[in-house]
Amino acid sequence: MAPPSEGGTNALLPDLPKGPLQAYRARASFCWQELALFLEGEDVLRLKKAIFSALENDPLFAHPHGEGLSLEKYRELNFLRCKRVMEYNLLPVESIVANPLLVQTLVTCLGMYDWSLAIKLLLHMLTFASVIYSSGSERHLKYLPKIFNMEIFGCFAVTELSHGSNAKAIRTTAHYDPTTEEFIIHSPDFEAAKFWIGNMGKTATHAVVFAQLYTPGGRCHGLHAFMVQIRNPKTLLPMPGVMVGDMGKKLGLNGVDNGFAMFHKVRIPRQDLLNRTGDVTPEGTYVTPFKDDRQRFGATLGTLSIGRVTIMGMSTANLKLAISIALRFSATRCQFGPSDAEEVPVLEYQMQQWRLLPYLAAVYALDHFSKSLFLDLVELQQGLMGTDQSTRQAELGREIHALASAGKPLASWTTQRGIQECREACGGHGYLAVNRLGHLRNDNDPNCTYEGDNNVLLQQTSTYLLSLLARRVHGGARFESPLRTVDFLEAYPDILGQRFTCPSVDSCLDSSVPLAAYEWLVCYLLRESYQKFNQEKRSGSNDFEARNNSQVYCCRPLALAFLELTVVRKFHEYTHQHSVPPPLRAVLGRLSALYALWSLSQHTALLYQGGYFAGEEAGKMIQSAILDLCSQLKDDAVALVDVIAPPDFVLDSPIGRADGELYKNLWTAVLLESKVLERPSWWSEFSVNKPRVGSLKSKL
Repeated sequence: MAPPSEGGTNALLPDLPKGPLQAYRARASFCWQELALFLEGEDVLRLKKAIFSALENDPLFAHPHGEGLSLEKYRELNFLRCKRVMEYNLLPVESIVANPLLVQTLVTCLGMYDWSLAIKLLLHMLTFASVIYSSGSERHLKYLPKIFNMEIFGCFAVTELSHGSNAKAIRTTAHYDPTTEEFIIHSPDFEAAKFWIGNMGKTATHAVVFAQLYTPGGRCHGLHAFMVQIRNPKTLLPMPGVMVGDMGKKLGLNGVDNGFAMFHKVRIPRQDLLNRTGDVTPEGTYVTPFKDDRQRFGATLGTLSIGRVTIMGMSTANLKLAISIALRFSATRCQFGPSDAEEVPVLEYQMQQWRLLPYLAAVYALDHFSKSLFLDLVELQQGLMGTDQSTRQAELGREIHALASAGKPLASWTTQRGIQECREACGGHGYLAVNRLGHLRNDNDPNCTYEGDNNVLLQQTSTYLLSLLARRVHGGARFESPLRTVDFLEAYPDILGQRFTCPSVDSCLDSSVPLAAYEWLVCYLLRESYQKFNQEKRSGSNDFEARNNSQVYCCRPLALAFLELTVVRKFHEYTHQHSVPPPLRAVLGRLSALYALWSLSQHTALLYQGGYFAGEEAGKMIQSAILDLCSQLKDDAVALVDVIAPPDFVLDSPIGRADGELYKNLWTAVLLESKVLERPSWWSEFSVNKPRVGSLKSKL
């Protein structure tokens, strides 16, 4: 389809180079530039263009990213690049206030270039600075100019050697001393050492440290955040009482210096407690604006969700890169075909479509959800900064915590599987490091673990849902939440009585069908989880044992199904709103339906087990609908990739370049990598000293 003629759009989204991919682009049912403008908006597209242009035109960002450098050199280069990005001031504060999504745009654009760079900047600017801004008060604003000009460099220290996901069990302490009006930060033993903290290894001068707050008399008030200086900014030597170091080489993200720290009775001013959710008077009295500890901890959890929501966006960006490479490759890689005819692109094969196109749909659905949840988190933080201590604010914190706790596993696992499928779908060429899929796989892998192990995080979501059901059973409370993600449960008994009644495959080709099935599935798993837990209790198990024994086949799938339902609903509502331009409605509707049906198909056994599906036709109908949607989206696949793919310099994959000159680009890249016509550097010495056959025989 021809692009729009408006000069502004063409300036932001210039036409792509001609080449073998043009055949698919000409068959697309929509204009990729129009879809990009609808999804992103001009301000986001303008920022993307500025970031990508800055990286491509600055010699400091010339390839390679750093994988071929020593660990020390890579980290040095990454820090210099981080400093340069800060100097560019690509995202002024006033722009963030006007459109908070620009923060996520900056992180993902830098991450598409190199996740070590993005994460280093993210930890300093978003995690460190944002927590100070949202969890602190006016007395902490003095730190922000120093953060922006890199006079200080920050990290976010929650995880400890012996505790990660279980934040409540963090063992670092902060005892208040009223005689000096100071907190004493202390690590009781090496197991309480802060561990895996990004930026802490070599470069951080300050840390937001989470510790258990104690007031005089020995009373513990739970986990609170403190601003702690760990190094001298001029010398980078540790501060007195602080032992800090680097953790060494990792499987990926080696441009980030993950580190550890122990504190031996380090004294900090009382004012360095980030006091938005709780404070201590000079005399040592603890005060909090929240009515009970559950509300305060709920608000704190909402703040801690920043990292998990960000990881959703990071994972989705990785999947954008992988699926862009694999689909452009598939549209130009020709193999086999009818007898006495030309070979056909592998994208024409149903198997290749079935392998890749659901992940393309997942990119669009997860991207929309991660942005939506990011804005919800901004609302929560604004409420905290506006001293909103309402019940709704606390419930919003709990709901966001539940969504982020399942959203991170869903996004990171989907991407993990998707990158591997993309790698295999590109055959041997996908295994070449120069085509980047292996690096993406390694750099995405930690998304499944940091900020909480995925399987452990899912327990947070199922616990949230079970608590709502318990409140309904014992107190008659309504199923409702600020973001309305659980409101459908108000019809819980009626939904459980529903059954799959689709009359034909054609009637399945809309996301409203899997949406109804998902509502039933969540209700079914909620009932099963609640009954399993109570059965364990009746059998003599304590609460811990009952929860533990209810996870594998009940609570875990409950959490995943609930989050998948939420993503499906959000994307369905978005793609079916009246503001969608008519030329885009069909393709967006197909993406929504494909993601919903493909995700639902992974729960087929449960749908039959619970009685929602009956007879073989139900399962076959879902399978046929998935294949039909893949076939309908096949000709749009390249244009859909053009919407999400960064420029060639950033994508950095010969087989994924926008011109589609697959073999020319790959041949050039391999010649550069191999340094053609050069002998191995070790050959001369070997040829002089290599053993001779005759000499070996004489020795025998």
